[in-house]
Amino acid sequence: MNRRDFIINGSGLTAGTLLNAAVPFNLTGNNHPHGKDQSGYSHRLPVSDHHYQRTAGYVEDVPAPQYTWAPDSSYEDFLDIKFGIRLHWGLYSILRLPSESWPFLKMSPQEKQTYQELYKSWYPAGFDARDWVNLFAESGARMFAFTSKHHDGFSLFDTKARVKKRVNWLAPDGPAIEDCDLSYSIMDTPFKRDVTKELCDAAHGKGMKVDLYFSHPDWYDSDFRPYNYHPLQVPDSATLAVSGKDRQPEITDPKAYFSKSGLVIKPNPSPEEIRRMMTRHRTQLEEIITNYGKIDMICLDQWLGPEVWPMLRETLLHLRKLRPDIMFRARGIGNYGDYYTPEGFVPGNKENSDTPWFVIYPLGGSFSYEADEKKYKGASWIVRNLIDSVAKGGNFMAGIGPDGNGKFHPAAIEQLKQTGEWLRQNGEGIYATRPRTMNIWKEGDLIRFTRSKDNKVIYAFSYEWPGEQLILTSVNPGKKSKISFLGIDTPLKWKLDSAKGLIIDIPSEWKEKFTGPKSLAYGFKIELS
Repeated sequence: MNRRDFIINGSGLTAGTLLNAAVPFNLTGNNHPHGKDQSGYSHRLPVSDHHYQRTAGYVEDVPAPQYTWAPDSSYEDFLDIKFGIRLHWGLYSILRLPSESWPFLKMSPQEKQTYQELYKSWYPAGFDARDWVNLFAESGARMFAFTSKHHDGFSLFDTKARVKKRVNWLAPDGPAIEDCDLSYSIMDTPFKRDVTKELCDAAHGKGMKVDLYFSHPDWYDSDFRPYNYHPLQVPDSATLAVSGKDRQPEITDPKAYFSKSGLVIKPNPSPEEIRRMMTRHRTQLEEIITNYGKIDMICLDQWLGPEVWPMLRETLLHLRKLRPDIMFRARGIGNYGDYYTPEGFVPGNKENSDTPWFVIYPLGGSFSYEADEKKYKGASWIVRNLIDSVAKGGNFMAGIGPDGNGKFHPAAIEQLKQTGEWLRQNGEGIYATRPRTMNIWKEGDLIRFTRSKDNKVIYAFSYEWPGEQLILTSVNPGKKSKISFLGIDTPLKWKLDSAKGLIIDIPSEWKEKFTGPKSLAYGFKIELS
């Protein structure tokens, strides 16, 4: 049992227990005092996390006794990654929509129907999995996250799960639920290629870790109504889909939220529809964690609601048995998650949580394809956010999206390659490092620190050229310590001053050694004796 496993002294669940019942099992008892395991290790999300707040009203803070998190080895691997690429690709890429599939919710019925039929003509001839992965490797990324299915319900993998009910948005008497029988996946398109498999195979060939994104809600499948931001609401939406402390706007004011497309109310889902929904949800998660070789992380997104949480919890217990080593993102599952993702910002300080984190931040205007070159933030932005995240103990993921043909914007490619060039010189101070203890991860606004796992090396990064001297007040090397620029073995002269601290002398002519991307930030290696 590892340090993240809870004490288990109760009986286990039988397979399918909660898929056949919509009531929670008993979570009381002394199995999880204060959410800690036998070693006293506490595993909790920050209460300020947006998605934690979404589910805090019904997902128990202390997970079920039968549940275990991923083992220490998976956590250690996660903490070693540091830099990754986040990919959003889907039907929305054909239309070059901002914000991925979210605009679907505000579309008119005609627009919704057109969107849902885009798959019939999608043929991304420019897609080449090896080219994509080669780009990620050249950028210095150690992993990528790929959208196996976004909220619109379109699957970019070969799923055997079938959609049995969908919405006909142009039915004569208004939007109507109709029978269907299709996977609604990339295998239904003229392309007929499992792009998820091709990407996973290419990643495994490069030794790159894989994170498959999967959306809990599904806006194509009408069985999923009204959970999360489903375009179909029901009379009991407030009971079925209320979400923790932060209520969904379509419940509090649905007419305003669906102002363009109009509010669509359908009957409450039947027990059969709920069971079919959760079975399909589980089947698809089984597929993506078992059909594509080693998958390191599953990037869950959004949530489903209190009514079906017992069944989702049973799914988690089932998936954990299939893949004990996989890391689950915490969205929709609270403290059952192994990691969480601050989105669109780097935390201002070291986080108030022992749950590992991975910042996700779009390089362009959104995570999907960005056509405007001016909106790409630049390699300097990537490097500074990466350094800042790693200094605080986290990881950083830059988000990009290809267009409908499977090609990335030239600006995204160039900025990623520049990042890779910087990492080839400075990566030793980034990959597989850990934050310094207490609150000494930085000095001022321009200096950040990391350290080696064995505490024998401190790495200092200056966002700007330090001039002829770099002065550090929180580092006290031994007499025989060697100090050098990362990627340059020549030692630098240094001394300790009782008043100023560590003073590192830098020959002025050395600035010429740092041209192009190498000047994005300046890394120093301080070997402690």
